[in-house]
Amino acid sequence: MSNAPRVVVVDDQALVRTGFRMILDADGIDVVAEATDGAEAVDAVRRTRPDVVLMDIRMPDMDGLEATRRILGGSADAPRVVMLTTFDLDHYVYAALAAGASGFLLKDVTPEHLVAAVRTVRAGDALLAPAITRRLVERFAHRAPESASHHRDLAALTPRELEVLRLLAQGLSNAELAAGLHLSEATVKTHVSRVLAKLSLRDRAQAVVVAYETGLVTPGGPEAVGRERR
Repeated sequence: MSNAPRVVVVDDQALVRTGFRMILDADGIDVVAEATDGAEAVDAVRRTRPDVVLMDIRMPDMDGLEATRRILGGSADAPRVVMLTTFDLDHYVYAALAAGASGFLLKDVTPEHLVAAVRTVRAGDALLAPAITRRLVERFAHRAPESASHHRDLAALTPRELEVLRLLAQGLSNAELAAGLHLSEATVKTHVSRVLAKLSLRDRAQAVVVAYETGLVTPGGPEAVGRERR
């Protein structure tokens, strides 16, 4: 398998698609397809099986949110999806994170950040700093019975894993988790991996969403006050 990520770029603006392709091509990242709307994106992903999809949120016909749901729904080998938006706090972004997207980028992202973002999510990490995700979730999360039941597997977590998830929702890094819990970073990584596996989550960004939607952490509550990173 090639080390170069394979990417699908989805945006209804040709200038955006062309610009992103040029930036990625220049860094040796393979843009295997472009799409102008959500339906084309779903088809392109099925045809090309990329590692990463850069997905515009607002498009005519099928939007990026519905396309993300279809791409990620029920597929164990689905690509990572990064949402593209002109707004950094947008309820569509929150909904996309809840659906399994690995983060978001503003469309005026620098070339260096775009390349780093693609490589980051391809490696299996969440693109967003958890603290940023937390602020987004606090603004848009609405705890409801259906939200909690969707992630009913919290009961499968051990007390230590629940503690790790609670701290993840505060935006702590693995190093900060290790220091706070008096554990090695390797042990923390194991706990985080088990939390994600038991809850069928793709990455830490989605874990933050789950922590709020299940009521493990409440927006504005004392347990939600973590240290800001950056």
